[in-house]
This record gives sequence, structure tokens and C-alpha cells, in this order.
Amino acid sequence: MQHIRLASSGRETSRLGFGCSVLMAGISRRQSARLLDAAYDAGIRHFDVAPLYGYGEAESCVGDLLARHPDITITTKFGIDPPARGGLIRTVRRVASPVLQRVPALKRLARSAGATAAPPAKSNFNAAEARASLERSLRNLRTTQIDILLLHEPESTDLTDTALLDFLNNAVAQDNIGGFGIASDSTKVSALLRDRPAYCRIVQHDWSILNPLEPKLLQPAFHIHHRALTEHLPALHDALTRDKERCRRWSQITGRDLARREVLAALMLKAALVLHPNTVLLVSSKNPVHIRENVRVAEDASLEEPARRLHQLVQREGLASAAN
Repeated sequence: MQHIRLASSGRETSRLGFGCSVLMAGISRRQSARLLDAAYDAGIRHFDVAPLYGYGEAESCVGDLLARHPDITITTKFGIDPPARGGLIRTVRRVASPVLQRVPALKRLARSAGATAAPPAKSNFNAAEARASLERSLRNLRTTQIDILLLHEPESTDLTDTALLDFLNNAVAQDNIGGFGIASDSTKVSALLRDRPAYCRIVQHDWSILNPLEPKLLQPAFHIHHRALTEHLPALHDALTRDKERCRRWSQITGRDLARREVLAALMLKAALVLHPNTVLLVSSKNPVHIRENVRVAEDASLEEPARRLHQLVQREGLASAAN
């Protein structure tokens, strides 16, 4: 797989990264480890995690992988902690999991109970909380350095503590982190870059083929993208299959049968890579087959031109609005 230099960390990693929000999310630790192994064996070397993921257990799962494979790079975050009842929910799910798998009604009930748990706690984004969060993450990951630390979904108004920026810069100087930035929704990135550029050396946000290319304002930062497919794939596939003439014409222009969902998914994923050559793209799945297919798509050079053409068609003909 193609590799890229990871921002200012000085390390190289794979263009595809694995989003670890699926770890310990309705699956066991053993199943989570299998997903991480599948991603690593397929060639993925970057892993994106957060204290929030897996009710606080995802970081330690990635720590197990790091202990076996020190060549991987890791992003973790600061700013959103697991729900207050996360420990209780983890215990109940671990004990009840065998029964829940056999009784679908109980599984739905457990999912509903989890949904009513206390919401995640958002940080005050100050230096003291950042220090405590980083120390916990280093312990969970069983390492002395994290490649990237991202502030998790801050608003511009959250970043007013100058001591926080000093702490982040000192953490880089002391080799506790390789670099830092923000992880936010694409609709908020421009404001963060405009109002708080010092925090935005690395920017992680969503991007799909339904979006235009990023404006010049966003280009100086190192970007990590995610959500290239998610809800966008079914929406775009449905819009195309309902408009058979457009689907036929677009298929002819791209040289690919866009009525086939797996073909459309491949071009959407490839577009996120080929249109942003100096970025990392996060993918995530609970299915090892899908993980391997994403890597195959990333390595398939024959998909580059069809992916470019599909993005041009989406932007020129306005299907983006129809698919949202």
C-alpha cells in the first residue's frame, strides 16, 4: 500500500487508516482484536482511536496491537470521555454477551438500555484536563509517545485557554506526542482554521464524493478524512438507481457499472484518496472481508480516472443535493 509522511510526526504510515470506533461496540475484545489484526495483515498501519470509543476500552485494544507491531502509527483524542456508566455497561455486556447473541429480543433490549446511558462528558479544553487525558491514553496504549493527539470536536469558543496551547507544544517538544490538531465536523473546520489556526496543524473531518474539493483555506493543514461512504453510499446509490437514464450515462462516462453498489462504493472510496493525495483516509468495518476489499480498492490504480470522472459528474450535475 502507498505510504505517506504523517504530518510533522516524522513517521511514515499507510494512506488508509483504520477507524477504531467499532472496537468493543457490541463485539467482544477477541472480536475487536481480530479486526485490528485483519487491518494490519491487509497493510493498514495507521489506527485512529479515542478515549470515548468502546466505553473506554478501545485504546487498550489498540495498545495490544502496538505491543505486537511497534511499526503502527496512532491517533488518539482529548475532549470527550466515555459515559459515566460506561464501566457498568461494559461489565453487563461482557457477562451477558453469549445469551444476547442467542436471543435477538434481549439483544435489542440491551442496545436500547445502552442508548439511554448518561451521555459522554465533554471536556473544558484546558491544560489540566488535557494533561490528565494524555496520561491516561499513554497508560492505556502502553507507550510513551502518541503520533497524533486531536482535540475531539471543539468549538472555536472552547479554545480560549492559552495554557492548553502551551501544554500541547510542550508535549511535542518532550516527545509525548508527534503532533496535534482538531477532529471536527467539516462544517466547523473553516471557522476553527480561521479563529484558532494554532490548534489546526492537523485537521480530521468528514469528506465524501458529494463534497467539492476543499478550498485553499483548508489546504495548509495536514488532513485526515473519514466517512467517505457511511450514509452517503446508500443515498447516492438510491438516487442513481431511481434515475436509470442518468445511471446509464454516468456508467458509460466512468466505464463502470454504477448500478452495482460495490462498484459505486469502490469509486467513492478511491475518489477520497486520489483527489486528496497528501492525506490519510480512515475506513472502518466490523467485517474483515470489507477491510481487505477497502485495501484492494486503495491499491487499484485502474480506478483512479473513473473515480475522478464520477466526482466531476456529481459536482457538475448537482446530484449531491438529491442524495442528501
